[in-house]
Amino acid sequence: MAKADFYETLGVSRSADEKELKSAFRKLAMKYHPDKNPGDAEAEKTFKEINEAYETLKDPQKRAAYDRFGHAAFEQGGMGGGGFGGGGGFAGGGFSDIFEDIFGEMMGGGRGGARARSSGGRERGADLRYNMEISLEEAYAGKTAQIRVPTSITCDVCSGSGAKPGTKPTTCSTCQGSGRVRAAQGFFSIERTCPTCHGRGQTISDPCTKCHGQGRVTEERQLSVSIPAGIEDGTRIRLQGEGEAGLRGGPSGDLYIFLSVKPHQFFQREGADLYCSVPISMTTAALGGTFDVTTLDGTKSRVTVPEGTQSGKQFRLKGKGMPVLRSQQMGDLYIQIQIETPQKLTKRQRELLQEFEQISSKENNPESTGFFARMKEFFEG
Repeated sequence: MAKADFYETLGVSRSADEKELKSAFRKLAMKYHPDKNPGDAEAEKTFKEINEAYETLKDPQKRAAYDRFGHAAFEQGGMGGGGFGGGGGFAGGGFSDIFEDIFGEMMGGGRGGARARSSGGRERGADLRYNMEISLEEAYAGKTAQIRVPTSITCDVCSGSGAKPGTKPTTCSTCQGSGRVRAAQGFFSIERTCPTCHGRGQTISDPCTKCHGQGRVTEERQLSVSIPAGIEDGTRIRLQGEGEAGLRGGPSGDLYIFLSVKPHQFFQREGADLYCSVPISMTTAALGGTFDVTTLDGTKSRVTVPEGTQSGKQFRLKGKGMPVLRSQQMGDLYIQIQIETPQKLTKRQRELLQEFEQISSKENNPESTGFFARMKEFFEG
């Protein structure tokens, strides 16, 4: 069977740049990763195909050869026997390199972290999470909240270098600043993190007394978070650069605010619409009437109940629901009627209800009359 075109495998055009290739690969790799599809042989096959496609197209030389000769460029004897490795699989970087390049970058580690360490021993700070609970009224109106977050900030004594003022970090003599060392074992050469500088590429002989060479200290900060009107439960707000400070002057991570909306005593939310169950008396439902309901903005809206209203009937109050996030639109409020059966009847009330029952006709209770008639017909038929 002929192999699929690499560009089609990744779902990109032949003119796609490096950024588009990486974005397409990242989405597909997350979707078909074996950890997310345990036991799925088809997903594993697709995962291997997109890895092979990306490994080829991300390399300018391999891509040029593929654009000119297609898959033949990597087959045995392709390009006069030169090619870029048999089978075109994971030649060069291999599976681990691809994942370090893509997913390591997302987590502030991997080869991106190695690159940061080789540039002055700086490392990106970790991302932080903050859970915030707000009321439905606050989600309706929006708010600016003040939060206090314990985090690491850049040391003000050494300005994040980790070295005592007046001194500087020095290049690691073991790895010569690369952060990695190689060791020969038989026919193989194994690369590992430098044990002297722990992959940073630099050593500090005279560390800062405040941060002890880390370039950062722990402190609680107060931040202002803007919550837009119409925010939904489970929404994540990202505050760029407000996470943990990087090591030795490295860039800070991000702070993610995870919002949850507390259940409301009267309203249930579905998207931008609100639902409220309102009990009314049996006489109001039978004779008709009105009642006022208070909406989330604090105003009152009047609901007119027509004569003969049944339990479960819904009334729509247009524009009285939740704001639609970042728009001028509003959802609706739905009032659902629940008819309350009278309790603790007096003797006179009981007599009146019994009298009413005696003079009632089928037209007064069409649903119950029709239901029992249909049931009788079904079973007798």
